[in-house]
Amino acid sequence: MSLTDLEASYREILATTGEPLERDGLRDTPLRAAKAFEFLTRGYRQTLDEVVNGALFDSDMDEMVVVRDVELYSLCEHHVLPFIGKAHVAYLPQGKVLGLSKIARIVDMFARRLQIQEGLTRQIAEAVQEVTGATGVGVVVEARHLCMMMRGVEKQNSSMTTSVMLGQFRSNPDTRAEFLRLIRG
Repeated sequence: MSLTDLEASYREILATTGEPLERDGLRDTPLRAAKAFEFLTRGYRQTLDEVVNGALFDSDMDEMVVVRDVELYSLCEHHVLPFIGKAHVAYLPQGKVLGLSKIARIVDMFARRLQIQEGLTRQIAEAVQEVTGATGVGVVVEARHLCMMMRGVEKQNSSMTTSVMLGQFRSNPDTRAEFLRLIRG
């Protein structure tokens, strides 16, 4: 869909409120909203190869690598409302380590798609596994969902935690426990 089509769609949606779209505050809103939506869903226009951009390096490191508190902003696929939180990502390298910023970029790529938190957590874990060939990957995502806070049950202090454990993080309780201990800070 083009930016022009998206703008027209926002114009139509906003018109249903009954507000005059010609008034100062709304005159340019359809275009601004279209640009914002395009930005918030840019993950659809990215690939894992582009995001990693060759930043995979040979290493004899085989101890756990943990990146904590990677902030994320996403839109839930059910209500197209934001969920905001952080991801904790760990992996056990097997001959390769990933450039540090690439973990954050992987999180962003998948967060910038319409989805549910459970799917986001799995996508991050599987992507890190695919790129690194690690012997294990663990991902925990903690987020607050505006679809639950602003509408419906309106529970302001609720949050959701999801996890995906692959390889050694799934099969070895000590590895899982070490990861969970490290992300508690």
